[in-house]
Amino acid sequence: MASKKMILDLDTGIDDAMAIAYALAAPDVDLIGIISTYGNVLTPDAGINSLKILELLGHTDIPVFLGDEHSQTTDHFEVMPISAQIHGKNGIGEVDLPTPQRKLEEQSGIDFLIEAAHQYNSDLILVPTGPLTNLAAAIRKDPEITDLIGKVTLMGGALTVPGNVSPVAEANINQDPHAANEVFTRQKNLTMVGLDVTLRTLLTKKETQQWRDLGTNAGRKFADIVDYYIDVYKITSPHLGGCALHDPLAVGVALDPSLVQTLALNMFVDTTDAMWGRTIGDPARLTDPEPNVNVAINVDADRYLQRFMEYLTNLFSK
Repeated sequence: MASKKMILDLDTGIDDAMAIAYALAAPDVDLIGIISTYGNVLTPDAGINSLKILELLGHTDIPVFLGDEHSQTTDHFEVMPISAQIHGKNGIGEVDLPTPQRKLEEQSGIDFLIEAAHQYNSDLILVPTGPLTNLAAAIRKDPEITDLIGKVTLMGGALTVPGNVSPVAEANINQDPHAANEVFTRQKNLTMVGLDVTLRTLLTKKETQQWRDLGTNAGRKFADIVDYYIDVYKITSPHLGGCALHDPLAVGVALDPSLVQTLALNMFVDTTDAMWGRTIGDPARLTDPEPNVNVAINVDADRYLQRFMEYLTNLFSK
């Protein structure tokens, strides 16, 4: 058993599925649970998708919990049409995976996170790759966890590049900027893995063919799921030449910060109408000598991709 423990907080779409695979394959961490959130799909569907992916990969020992179903400033959530286009209506590229044998946990994901923070302290790594609603709710319920959790590495935000849902906002932050602002201004040891670096780490059908060639069910299914994603990127972002490894990059950086160059910065999230969801330096804390956020602004994409392929190919070959 590794000393480091990881919790993923996912709105399980295609890149979230790759994040699960990376966390399972990484030799230096134990994935101890997955919390579901909304975004690419509804929260309950994200939970079911996580169970399906875990079953496909032979890891039915990892519990999956439900988190909140909408932002703290709304009373419901509807999947954006662009999300359904990018990830498929079922969230996993319209690939049909069997109904999970297991059920979702009855305990709330927020309570699970609080318990884990107290149990594992500095050995706990949290990787949220959707809106930050669940972490903000946990902080409100038990403010002590901001000091307890060893590391929070999130996929979201954009500092040096434009957003992807507005000129300033990235999709995950845009779903619940108020929650994101609570996290950015209160959580210790926060690393932001945003569009600044995720759009530079790309996967092509050359790589998914390597999974297909393994001849395993997991390799074929993941190739089918990710090929759907790559095909959508050809329409939405033809200039990239592949699909971005948004969520799995956050898992990679959580385990090996040397993959990215970072800028230490106290940040906040703008919730005004004009700048809704913008992740930027916090004017109120600019002179604070110890910034709580490290923003990834450059990435060793080749080294990351090599490790990503090594980890996932080994996992799918079993």
